[in-house]
Amino acid sequence: MRDWQSQAHVRHYCKYHVVFVPKYRKKSIYGSLRRDIGSILRDLCRQHGVELVEGYVMRDHIHMLLMIPPKFSVANTIGFLKGKSAIRIFRDYMRMKRNFTGQHFWARGYCVSTVGLDEEMIAYSGPS
Repeated sequence: MRDWQSQAHVRHYCKYHVVFVPKYRKKSIYGSLRRDIGSILRDLCRQHGVELVEGYVMRDHIHMLLMIPPKFSVANTIGFLKGKSAIRIFRDYMRMKRNFTGQHFWARGYCVSTVGLDEEMIAYSGPS
Protein backbone atom coordinates (compact mmCIF):
# COMPACT_ATOMS: atom_id res chain seq x y z
CA MET A 1 0.00 0.00 0.00
CA ARG A 2 1.22 3.49 -0.79
CA ASP A 3 2.00 5.91 2.01
CA TRP A 4 -0.23 8.84 1.14
CA GLN A 5 0.64 12.12 2.82
CA SER A 6 -2.00 14.61 3.86
CA GLN A 7 -2.27 18.30 4.61
CA ALA A 8 -5.27 20.46 5.47
CA HIS A 9 -7.11 20.13 2.14
CA VAL A 10 -5.17 17.59 0.11
CA ARG A 11 -4.00 13.98 0.13
CA HIS A 12 -0.96 13.49 -2.05
CA TYR A 13 1.61 11.01 -3.26
CA CYS A 14 4.14 13.22 -5.08
CA LYS A 15 7.49 11.51 -5.58
CA TYR A 16 10.21 12.84 -7.87
CA HIS A 17 13.45 11.25 -9.07
CA VAL A 18 16.04 14.05 -9.22
CA VAL A 19 19.59 13.97 -10.59
CA PHE A 20 22.08 16.83 -10.46
CA VAL A 21 25.81 17.15 -11.07
CA PRO A 22 28.71 19.29 -9.85
CA LYS A 23 30.00 22.13 -12.01
CA TYR A 24 31.82 20.85 -15.11
CA ARG A 25 30.93 17.33 -13.90
CA LYS A 26 34.15 17.27 -11.93
CA LYS A 27 34.80 14.27 -9.74
CA SER A 28 34.63 16.52 -6.69
CA ILE A 29 32.25 14.29 -4.71
CA TYR A 30 34.71 11.87 -3.13
CA GLY A 31 36.28 11.03 0.20
CA SER A 32 34.84 12.64 3.30
CA LEU A 33 32.63 14.94 1.24
CA ARG A 34 30.93 11.95 -0.39
CA ARG A 35 30.15 10.48 3.02
CA ASP A 36 28.93 13.75 4.49
CA ILE A 37 26.96 15.14 1.56
CA GLY A 38 24.16 12.68 2.30
CA SER A 39 23.73 14.05 5.79
CA ILE A 40 23.89 17.63 4.47
CA LEU A 41 21.09 16.94 1.97
CA ARG A 42 19.08 14.98 4.56
CA ASP A 43 19.25 17.91 7.00
CA LEU A 44 18.23 20.40 4.32
CA CYS A 45 15.29 18.23 3.24
CA ARG A 46 14.11 17.95 6.84
CA GLN A 47 14.48 21.71 7.27
CA HIS A 48 12.43 22.44 4.12
CA GLY A 49 9.66 19.89 4.88
CA VAL A 50 10.62 17.47 2.09
CA GLU A 51 11.03 13.73 2.65
CA LEU A 52 14.21 12.18 1.26
CA VAL A 53 13.01 8.66 0.50
CA GLU A 54 16.23 7.42 -1.10
CA GLY A 55 19.51 8.92 -2.21
CA TYR A 56 22.74 7.83 -3.84
CA VAL A 57 25.91 9.89 -4.09
CA MET A 58 28.02 8.80 -7.07
CA ARG A 59 31.47 10.14 -7.98
CA ASP A 60 30.15 12.80 -10.35
CA HIS A 61 26.39 13.04 -9.76
CA ILE A 62 23.63 12.58 -7.18
CA HIS A 63 20.38 10.58 -7.44
CA MET A 64 17.58 11.38 -5.01
CA LEU A 65 14.01 10.21 -4.62
CA LEU A 66 12.13 13.08 -2.98
CA MET A 67 8.57 13.31 -1.72
CA ILE A 68 7.76 16.99 -2.22
CA PRO A 69 4.42 18.32 -0.90
CA PRO A 70 2.23 20.07 -3.50
CA LYS A 71 2.62 23.41 -1.71
CA PHE A 72 6.27 23.52 -2.91
CA SER A 73 7.36 23.58 -6.53
CA VAL A 74 10.05 21.18 -7.68
CA ALA A 75 12.18 24.03 -9.06
CA ASN A 76 12.16 25.99 -5.79
CA THR A 77 12.91 22.86 -3.76
CA ILE A 78 15.87 21.86 -5.93
CA GLY A 79 17.12 25.47 -5.97
CA PHE A 80 16.99 25.50 -2.16
CA LEU A 81 18.81 22.16 -1.86
CA LYS A 82 21.53 23.04 -4.36
CA GLY A 83 22.05 26.59 -3.04
CA LYS A 84 22.18 25.79 0.66
CA SER A 85 24.26 22.64 0.19
CA ALA A 86 26.80 24.59 -1.89
CA ILE A 87 27.09 27.19 0.88
CA ARG A 88 27.68 24.47 3.49
CA ILE A 89 30.20 22.64 1.29
CA PHE A 90 32.22 25.79 0.65
CA ARG A 91 32.06 26.78 4.32
CA ASP A 92 32.85 23.37 5.85
CA TYR A 93 35.09 21.64 3.32
CA MET A 94 36.75 24.38 1.30
CA ARG A 95 37.27 26.64 4.30
CA MET A 96 35.71 29.71 2.69
CA LYS A 97 33.67 31.98 4.92
CA ARG A 98 32.37 34.08 2.02
CA ASN A 99 32.19 33.37 -1.66
CA PHE A 100 33.43 36.63 -3.18
CA THR A 101 34.78 34.98 -6.34
CA GLY A 102 31.40 33.68 -7.50
CA GLN A 103 32.40 30.03 -7.40
CA HIS A 104 29.62 27.52 -7.89
CA PHE A 105 29.64 23.91 -6.75
CA TRP A 106 26.63 22.56 -8.68
CA ALA A 107 25.93 22.87 -12.40
CA ARG A 108 22.96 25.01 -13.44
CA GLY A 109 20.41 22.40 -14.43
CA TYR A 110 18.97 19.19 -13.07
CA CYS A 111 16.99 16.22 -14.32
CA VAL A 112 13.63 15.37 -12.78
CA SER A 113 11.10 12.63 -13.43
CA THR A 114 7.83 11.92 -11.64
CA VAL A 115 7.24 8.62 -9.93
CA GLY A 116 3.49 8.17 -9.77
CA LEU A 117 0.63 5.75 -9.98
CA ASP A 118 0.16 3.27 -12.81
CA GLU A 119 -1.29 4.65 -16.02
CA GLU A 120 -3.89 1.87 -16.13
CA MET A 121 -5.41 3.17 -12.90
CA ILE A 122 -5.85 6.65 -14.37
CA ALA A 123 -6.80 5.82 -17.97
CA TYR A 124 -10.47 6.13 -18.87
CA SER A 125 -11.75 2.93 -20.36
CA GLY A 126 -14.93 4.46 -21.78
CA PRO A 127 -18.42 2.97 -21.89
CA SER A 128 -18.62 -0.72 -22.68
